[in-house]
Amino acid sequence: MSEEIKLDSIKLATELTIAWLGNQNNRAAAEDVPIFLRQMHRTISELAGTTGAPGQEPVSEADSGFNPAVTVRKSLASKDHILSMIDGKPYKTLRRHLSRHGMTPEQYRERFNLKPDYPMVAENYSEARRAMAHKIGLGSKGRQASVTAASSEAKPKRARKSPVKPAE
Repeated sequence: MSEEIKLDSIKLATELTIAWLGNQNNRAAAEDVPIFLRQMHRTISELAGTTGAPGQEPVSEADSGFNPAVTVRKSLASKDHILSMIDGKPYKTLRRHLSRHGMTPEQYRERFNLKPDYPMVAENYSEARRAMAHKIGLGSKGRQASVTAASSEAKPKRARKSPVKPAE
């Protein structure tokens, strides 16, 4: 019975991997396919309640081949964009790119052993957004109200002129 489950999990993992590769939206490199197949088999084996091949150690995620497409230094080399460590392509902001891969910024940093302060937005893009926000007045409501109150107190009050009736 155990042998039957083992063969079924291998067959199912293979069929799922073939289906995954058949999807046009997946752009997988050839070296990613064995990694994906191993992960698929491990997941199916865990769900079936078996541990995979006898005598085989489970593959940890650190050993499963999450090699970055570029180095950390190269990913931050330009102020105009950040190179993704997943595919090596330039992005002004990584958040949407990461969500397409089902990751959060924290998971991305953990996956590639990045520091907690690794930026998710390119420096020049961040500055441009900041300048635009200041230009339209975002974040100045509190300061504007206090400046208006201070300027109204500083202005001297003019005495009202009463209408003068001509002398008769």
